[in-house]
Amino acid sequence: MTDTPQRNRPENPDHATGDDSRNSPLTKRGGGDPATRGRTTIADGVVEKIAGMAARDVVGVHAMGSGLSRTFGAVRDRVPGGGKSVTRGVKAEVGESQTALDLEIVVDYGVSISDVARDVRENVIAAVERMTGLEVVEVNIAVSDVKLPDEEDEDQSEPRLQ
Repeated sequence: MTDTPQRNRPENPDHATGDDSRNSPLTKRGGGDPATRGRTTIADGVVEKIAGMAARDVVGVHAMGSGLSRTFGAVRDRVPGGGKSVTRGVKAEVGESQTALDLEIVVDYGVSISDVARDVRENVIAAVERMTGLEVVEVNIAVSDVKLPDEEDEDQSEPRLQ
């Protein structure tokens, strides 16, 4: 009596039907698209940094934040390890799929405030939505000051001690 090798004997029922999807390089164990497994959360501070950088890129934005926050920021910038705060003048509320932003800006004298505000809104929305995938539902802009040409810049002033 001779043993005949049993080739083509399926080891699982899927192979009997010719369905070889479990070995497909596109499908992983656990099923479904890998991009849909798990959650991604984005911290308020991340959105604030993105928005702050995008707002500063707009021509006509001189600085971010109120006079008081800029004064404290100028002091913090001089402290070793303090660094510039990109989030100064930006507040974000982040939900699961949406975000809302409040920005406080200082504009240069002579620019159209409405044009600068529109450009800031467009730039911030584009950057935040592109980088985070969150829908930006609103960008509120408060213009707290106008930088006059003859005013000394708080961030550029000479330190009192040398």
